[in-house]
Amino acid sequence: MSRLPDLTPETMTEAQRAIHDKIVSGPRGSISGPFLAWLHSPEFADRAQHLGEYARFDSALPTELSELAILVTAHHWRAQFEWWIHAQTAEDAGLHPAIIAAVHAGEDPPFTSDAQRAVYAFAREMYATTRVSAETYDDTVSHLGVEGTVDLVGVLGYYALVSMTLNAFEMPVPEGEDPPFAE
Repeated sequence: MSRLPDLTPETMTEAQRAIHDKIVSGPRGSISGPFLAWLHSPEFADRAQHLGEYARFDSALPTELSELAILVTAHHWRAQFEWWIHAQTAEDAGLHPAIIAAVHAGEDPPFTSDAQRAVYAFAREMYATTRVSAETYDDTVSHLGVEGTVDLVGVLGYYALVSMTLNAFEMPVPEGEDPPFAE
C-alpha cells in the first residue's frame, strides 16, 4: 500500500484532473506508478511526464537499449514497480530474457550486441562511481553517437527520479503480483 492518500475523480483538484486526463490520453494510456504520486503536485507531474514521454517513447535510443538502461536503474534502486513493468516491456522490445534475468540477479548479462554491452557498462559505472571513465564514454559514443549518449544519461536520470518516487512513497506492484526484489 502506498504512503499517499488515494486520488479519486471526486477528490482531485481541477489541476490534478487536467494532468490526469493529459497523461491518460497520451501514449501511456493510463495512470500508474510514479504518476499516482506526482499527481499530488500537478505542475511537477506535468513537467515530469513530458520528460518521461521523451525518455520512454522518443529518445534517440532504440527501445531495447532504453529498456536495458531502465532495468539497470530499477535494479540499482530496487524499485519494485519499475522492474515489474519494465522487465516485460524490455522483453517485448527484443531484449533477450537471459539478459533480463542476469541484470535482475546482478550478474554479467550474456549480451547479444556491443551496443547493449556499452549501455550496461555506462549505466553500471555511472551508478557505482557517479562518473564514467574516458574509455566507457568513448565506447558508448562509438555505439550510440553523442545524441544517443546524451539521451542515455537522460533515460538514466529520469528513471532514477521514477525509482526514487516509487521507493519514497512505497508504490507497490499491482495486487496479486509478486515483488521482484526481496525486501
